[in-house]
Amino acid sequence: MPESQPLPDGIPVLIAGGGPVGLTLAALLARHGVRSLVAEADEGYCTGSRAICISRRSQEILATAGAGEALARKALPWTGGRSYWRNQEVLHFQMPSEPTQRFAPMVNIQQYHVEAFVHEALQRVPQLVQVAWSSRVARVEPGADGVRVEVETAQGVRRVKAGYVVACDGGRSTVREQLGLQFEGTQYEGRYVIVDIVQPTQRPVERLAWFDPPSNPGSTLLMHRQPDDVWRIDYQLRDDEDAAEALKPENILPRVRSHLEMIGETAPWRMLWASMYNAKCLTLPSYRAGNGRVLFAGDAAHLVPIFGVRGLNSGLDDAANLAWKLALVLEGGADAALLDTYSTERVHAARENIAYGAKSTEFMAPPDFAFRLMREATLRLAVDETAVRSLINPRQSAPVAYADSPLNGPGQGTWTSALAAPGQPAPEALLQGPNGPFHLTQCFGTDFTCLVFGDGALPHAVADLAQHGVAVLDIAPEADAAGQARLRYGLPGGRSTAIVLVRPDGYVMGRWSGLDAAPVLACLRDKGLEP
Repeated sequence: MPESQPLPDGIPVLIAGGGPVGLTLAALLARHGVRSLVAEADEGYCTGSRAICISRRSQEILATAGAGEALARKALPWTGGRSYWRNQEVLHFQMPSEPTQRFAPMVNIQQYHVEAFVHEALQRVPQLVQVAWSSRVARVEPGADGVRVEVETAQGVRRVKAGYVVACDGGRSTVREQLGLQFEGTQYEGRYVIVDIVQPTQRPVERLAWFDPPSNPGSTLLMHRQPDDVWRIDYQLRDDEDAAEALKPENILPRVRSHLEMIGETAPWRMLWASMYNAKCLTLPSYRAGNGRVLFAGDAAHLVPIFGVRGLNSGLDDAANLAWKLALVLEGGADAALLDTYSTERVHAARENIAYGAKSTEFMAPPDFAFRLMREATLRLAVDETAVRSLINPRQSAPVAYADSPLNGPGQGTWTSALAAPGQPAPEALLQGPNGPFHLTQCFGTDFTCLVFGDGALPHAVADLAQHGVAVLDIAPEADAAGQARLRYGLPGGRSTAIVLVRPDGYVMGRWSGLDAAPVLACLRDKGLEP
């Protein structure tokens, strides 16, 4: 997938890495009218399934990036899963879901499809985004006024001056290495072989896990259905197994065949791809470096275990958090210090994801004898004791709240719902508009949005918020006929009035009783924000 267009001499944002996080960041910046250059070392999309579980929050972000329709057509939605100890079911879990929601709690889709769908969206805005394949960021030199970047291309080394560089170049980040930055945290010894096979099946789409299955004694094994009749199978290696030998097809195929036969999947199949993985709980202590001109996102910033599907999903949340802040700084609507809040919020999120990921890893791949003993005791009890079964749940991904964010405004203590408190992801609701029903999250993604829970005509001052760059959405009682919005945003019964300010990335910033617009503007000014 060669890129023939020459690289620009200068660009507001250079994104190192064209995986799903880098491409999504470029698409979200384009929503704000910010030009970017994506430099990707590979010649095209990734091979193999890699990250496959996309959360509801990530589906919202990808929809904002312009990839929502393609993703919905291809991905396989699911709401729960099953775990087995040997040949006995010990857990059947369901994630919260309801028919009126915009997206399923989780969908399965190979990472290369996500990359392709976002890249297709970028091709609709060529004036704002250039993707340079086979172009590796080799050197970065941050300065007070920007970053000088050397990019190795098929035509030779090109030098680009960028206002900001965002490193999305993965766990072996060249940018991170260039700046001499080091991860903090823990790397686990347990290793998993990851295999994609093609085999038609009629099984429902759900997360499947086996502990010590008869097909692979002593191992832990995971299975996920993917589009195009692909099974993703992950199985744990013994400590004494050689990694190079384990990845040879003659050693992979018998283990896969044994498991497929055990579960009754007898249709012909063939292997597509295999790799190896071990769990890492690592993060940079700060995602802003290089005189404040270099930022980190995705695996370049943090590495999270696959158990609990917080890897790609947390990277997409990085992109959503950073895009509007970087755009506002470049447009002169905020001081560059706003970018410190990106680091503060997302480092907090990474540490929370790592904490959950570590717990899941220690259960799925016990690091020592004591953990193995505890896991076996839990699994034995779970056969008959339902109260124990929740301990087996791999803690599927949920958005992280920014409860202590410096951007949070008022509204913490006087409302009936903690779900919509400042720093929380804005709750979804199905509303009725003049053109039919719509989901509230469709209104987020670009602007600050003021949700106005009124009881009649809007006061002029509230309507005039639009002149200050704040989108105004009037949620009159008749628009909220099902009462979802008022309930989830914590309004008491009756015709109570309130204002809720939502950030461009879909997080609540502040909430106020009544319909006075002055505190909203005061909050934005106090945080140094001029939308």
